[in-house]
Amino acid sequence: MTTYDLSTRTAVVTGAASGMGAATARLLAASGARVALVARRQDRLDELAASIGDLALPVAADVTDTASIEAARDTIHTAFGRVDLVVSAAGVMLPNPITDGRDDEWTRMIETNLHGPLRIVQAFTPDLVAAAAEGLTADLVTISSVAAHIALPEYAVYNATKAALTHLTGSLRPELGPKNVRVSNIEPGLTRTELGDHIDNTGHAESLAGTFDVLRPLEPEDVADVIAYLTSRPSHVNLRQGILVPTHQPT
Repeated sequence: MTTYDLSTRTAVVTGAASGMGAATARLLAASGARVALVARRQDRLDELAASIGDLALPVAADVTDTASIEAARDTIHTAFGRVDLVVSAAGVMLPNPITDGRDDEWTRMIETNLHGPLRIVQAFTPDLVAAAAEGLTADLVTISSVAAHIALPEYAVYNATKAALTHLTGSLRPELGPKNVRVSNIEPGLTRTELGDHIDNTGHAESLAGTFDVLRPLEPEDVADVIAYLTSRPSHVNLRQGILVPTHQPT
């Protein structure tokens, strides 16, 4: 595992119970950062924290619930103080034909993939701005998807939430950049995560599984490596946008 110098940093990672969030938390901690692990599944967070050690703080919270995120922020402040590195990795992918009218799935994706990052921004931007004002490095990183640019059929609402997240992140740069807070958006392509486990459309689940059989996907650690790299750059360098895809992925 390649590590970076993040020994002075205090991070928050959402979606830390699995996939890209968990891999990012592990690498940030291996690089010396204190890391607050935020996700809904306490048991998974406890397991990850035990594997990391004293640098990890498990905090069960739901990004779809403002009060939950505010309580998590207060817990993190009590244990770690102010944070200066925020990674918004929580997400959900639920493909179905738009004509199915699955407003339950639409709401879940909008609340998790778009409103979730907004709640994290609201909760932790004051920390980032204060850290930057003291001359420290401050980072906000969002994990979107190549679906922000590619109209995957029957993924319409997922595509829309990721396009919105990418645009939101880009819009935050002119607000936070002048305050010396770096804002970065990462858009992975096919990646081996738990997202496929959430799909209740058998055809899409089988199609996704078949894609993994013919393409070597990215691993969560590949995405984590990019995040750790960009947050370890000198504070005047902002790698603002990164698109990562498997070499053989055609789109």
